[in-house]
Amino acid sequence: MKRFRSLILVAALAAMAGCNSSNVISIPANGSGTGKISHVVVMVQENRSFDNIFAGFPGANTTMSGACTPKPWCKTGQINLHSVKLEAGVGLNQGTDIDHSHNGWEIECDANASNVCQMDGFDLIRYGESGGGPLAKDFPYAYIDRSESKPYWDLAKRYTLADDMFFDETASSFIAHQMLISGTVQIKPGEWVTDQPLNPPWGCDSVPGDVAPIVYANGKVKTYPGIFPCFKWATIADLLDAKHVSWLDYVDANPNYPKPGDFSGGVWNGFRAIKKIFHGPDWKTNISSPNLNIFTDIKSGKLPSLSYVIPSLYDSDHPASGCNGGPWWVTKVVNAIGTSPYWKNTAIILIWDDWGGWYDNAPPTIINPSTLGFRVPMVVISPYAKPNNVAHTQYDFGSILQYIEQTFSLGSLGTDDASANSMQDIFNYSQTPNKFTAAPLPKALPCKSKITNPKAVEELLKHDGGVPE
Repeated sequence: MKRFRSLILVAALAAMAGCNSSNVISIPANGSGTGKISHVVVMVQENRSFDNIFAGFPGANTTMSGACTPKPWCKTGQINLHSVKLEAGVGLNQGTDIDHSHNGWEIECDANASNVCQMDGFDLIRYGESGGGPLAKDFPYAYIDRSESKPYWDLAKRYTLADDMFFDETASSFIAHQMLISGTVQIKPGEWVTDQPLNPPWGCDSVPGDVAPIVYANGKVKTYPGIFPCFKWATIADLLDAKHVSWLDYVDANPNYPKPGDFSGGVWNGFRAIKKIFHGPDWKTNISSPNLNIFTDIKSGKLPSLSYVIPSLYDSDHPASGCNGGPWWVTKVVNAIGTSPYWKNTAIILIWDDWGGWYDNAPPTIINPSTLGFRVPMVVISPYAKPNNVAHTQYDFGSILQYIEQTFSLGSLGTDDASANSMQDIFNYSQTPNKFTAAPLPKALPCKSKITNPKAVEELLKHDGGVPE
């Protein structure tokens, strides 16, 4: 596969660029040459594995049971997947989160002597965002109740579902949002950022002395000395700005800490941790808050060429939220684009940022202690996405960056985008364009008042053992 054939090239490019630097390596992009896509919208949902949402999907690589480590709750070596609600937990704003840290990844992977994931440790992780609770046992072996995942299945059936999309890294959301904009979390050869900073917000405005852990080439993770979460590496914004291509990051504003509110904008905004963006003019011109601004921009004809769309906590699918607003949010955004003049030339890439600790049957190839992570769902929605299609090509988050670069003839960052497999096989630019039919908005629980209430958020943080990553 191209991903692995190109590892030596990527290492050379990284050495040329200088890790955690602001240099951009520009490589001629293999553009699609069609000119039929002029808007790309990347919708980033939270913390679900492929099997957790699409177990049983026709034609996809899924399973209804998973390997486990022999224990009283694992007597046969297999656990059948059970149905779970998006809002599973003890009540609104107190959902059931499970370990999806780098350590959790190692437990679930359970690599053998040949460094191949056996995928039989999912019953050995613990509850809580970093595994601070009791053993989760068979709970991670679950799929979303079909009544709630139906809107996602409907989109996947109508357009293209990718069943071999892997999150690049062996950690969670903080890292994921860096990979989606930069394609790297490498500090220098043999050192990568992992997990998340100790304190919110996760970015250049974090408290003095805050650090994110580092995973080293020998596999060890150290919180200290760590690294302050304000990075100098290049992002897709550098390429876009250089070519004067418009872009916006639709994300809610960060609440005023230490008084908590919906913290999504403080922890899931990748650009917050990029020094050049946070301390430069792009922070004022290209970060659009609240995320509801996307509806105004669609209606007024101001949708940029590239959009990142980050949900609020209660619309994120995050297990800790105790909410089920994700399908409602995604349907609302897709409907807004689909019923507008933008539909004819737009590609919507719906991705979940990490696996959330949930079982998945597809073992990732271990390249180093930081790469690859587990599989996550991706649905591509467009007039030119192949209809009723399951793409079996192995992608990673670099594939999304590469597609953006190709679409707008930007060149390349020279990070994971340079080694990733192309997403062009998802599209057929010669087909009769898919007609859009608006879907009914699914019902969602009344979570907003809970998630924006400081006391309720404090309860959520206490229940989850920290800020959900």
